[in-house]
Parts: sequence; structure tokens; C-alpha cells
Amino acid sequence: MSKQEGGVPEAFPGRLAPECCPALLGAPLGEEQAVELARVFKALGDPVRLRLLSMIASRSGGEVCVCDLTPAFDLSQPTISHHLKLLREAGLIASERRGTWVYYRLLPAMTDRLAALLARPAAQRADVSTEEAS
Repeated sequence: MSKQEGGVPEAFPGRLAPECCPALLGAPLGEEQAVELARVFKALGDPVRLRLLSMIASRSGGEVCVCDLTPAFDLSQPTISHHLKLLREAGLIASERRGTWVYYRLLPAMTDRLAALLARPAAQRADVSTEEAS
């Protein structure tokens, strides 16, 4: 996969596959899973990157040009590109070059996996719902 295409890097094939990642509250993480997840959460741990991800994810049509992202920040274009690169390397977004511009889109499979990882097992949710109803 070329750097231009912007998918999940080849160095991380099968990263965070659903069958390898039980809910965080359901079973302890293995060392390799923890390292991979830490990379993703680190990418999300910066306010600029979190805003960029939100801007990309909420964009009508599912993608946004870097030319539309840059003006929203008081940062240089190279700094914005660096943040986008980290999000791309974490497998949260993908990119496609079209002429001189790069377009970004959310990779919902990764955000779905993170949501599933952080979700409480159904039995725990049912127990809490029963307790709150009392």
C-alpha cells in the first residue's frame, strides 16, 4: 500500500481485528493488543487530532479536503499534515491524493472497534439497569 493511499500501514496487518479484542472490561488485554491500542489512543489524546477526527467524521459526504481543514486551526499546514499523518498511521482515517489536494475520510471500522472495546459486557449493563430501576 502506498503512502498516498493512506490506509492502515502494512506493518499492522489485521490490527485490532474484532476476534482479537474482547471488551476491555470482559478480559485483560494481551501485551501486543495493549501496545497497538495505546498507539490509537495516543493519536486521539491530542486536542488538535481529536478535532480533526471529529471534523472528518462529521463531514457531509464522508470526506474532506485538507484545504478545508487547515483554516479551522491557528497552525501551519505542515503541522496539520503531521497530525493527519498520525491519525492515518493509527488506522483512524484514510487519505487519497487527487491532484495537489489530499482528501481524508474516517475508517469507521476502527472507531467501531474502539467503541466495542470500551463497552461493558451486556450482563454488566443489565445489572446496572436493574439496580438503577430499583
